[in-house]
Amino acid sequence: MIAELLLFGTFAGFISGFFGVGGGMILVPILLFAGFDMKHAVAISIMQMVFSSIFGSFLNFRHNLLKVKDGLIIGIGGFLGGLQSSLILKTFSSLTLQHLFIVVVAFAIYKVGFTKTSDALDNHENHNPFMLFFIGFIIGMIAMSIGVGGSIMLTPVLVGFLYYNIKEATSLALFFIIFSSIAGFVSLSLGGQMLYFEGTVVGIASLVGVFFGIKTKAIITIKSYKKYTMIMYILIFVAMLYKTFI
Repeated sequence: MIAELLLFGTFAGFISGFFGVGGGMILVPILLFAGFDMKHAVAISIMQMVFSSIFGSFLNFRHNLLKVKDGLIIGIGGFLGGLQSSLILKTFSSLTLQHLFIVVVAFAIYKVGFTKTSDALDNHENHNPFMLFFIGFIIGMIAMSIGVGGSIMLTPVLVGFLYYNIKEATSLALFFIIFSSIAGFVSLSLGGQMLYFEGTVVGIASLVGVFFGIKTKAIITIKSYKKYTMIMYILIFVAMLYKTFI
């Protein structure tokens, strides 16, 4: 199983770096198909996100794709929201969490798909910091409960409502995941729900994938990047529908 976890981690890391996600929205379905239940998949996913989000955000900063100020405000909100994840995991069943995952992906497909692609950043410099904090808190609370870092929810909000371009939105979303995933890790650890060995194996392997994912992201156009993002969301949506209802 270690070889499989290493492979899963490398693949999830590439997805994390390229799409600015924690890797959870691809890793959770893979782990479910591999035989893990939803709550174990969530635990492994969250630990992997800690590794990939820190390393990926460092690389995004070096490529001038990261707006640190906004990221800190949203991230602090995400951290506080993520601390509630253990309570939510104890309250709701695995099937309910899978249904919530499907709803989140459907929202991302709709919002990213119907938002005009732009190469420029418009009208996002003066957003109310309390609004950014609140967005971070709500997304952190929901995301950590379903084993994703929050990018799949935060990116559509940043692109569709706050008018960031999609490359910078995904870079900011990955930075946000540092805060939400650490909060989720603390919450699940205190609740006795963390799988440390499996999470570490997957997390270390993900660093290799993150490196190549961000290098690839930096060289493609905004239009192509949006198309690839939509393809990924749709594939995940179909996979989760299949796993949940068939």
